Amino acid sequence: MDYDTLVKQAAALGEEEAWMFSLFSNVSALIMESLEDLNWAGFYIVRSGRLALGPFQGKVACIHIEKGRGVCGTAWAQDRTQRVEDVHSFPGHIACDSASNSEIVIPIHRDGQVIAVMDLDSPKLARFTERDQAGLEAVVKAIEQVIRT
Repeated sequence: MDYDTLVKQAAALGEEEAWMFSLFSNVSALIMESLEDLNWAGFYIVRSGRLALGPFQGKVACIHIEKGRGVCGTAWAQDRTQRVEDVHSFPGHIACDSASNSEIVIPIHRDGQVIAVMDLDSPKLARFTERDQAGLEAVVKAIEQVIRT
């Protein structure tokens, strides 16, 4: 995967429309088309003290996630990327799609606060490498530079 190109594409989408929902919609589609072995790519947005489902590509998903619960809620609570090789061994994992075996979740910030998380799932165990993490964190940085809520 050429993450430099993916970052440029995500930034360009934000230049076209920086409103969170439009940007998240297009970035989730971009990621789903660009990365192999994914079964879900999308965003959860901090709303009313919990994460609410935002734009995504994939099967039906959980609508609300409490802070600290599951991989997404843990990423939000700890304000750091969660790269999980086997979600079935993650305490409190929320199984929206039983086909998911690995996951990466990256917090998105605005004004120093977590406002959303980017969540990618794969049916492949240990799908996400350190290189993937660095590349996807760069995509999130590009989003953070342009996003409007």
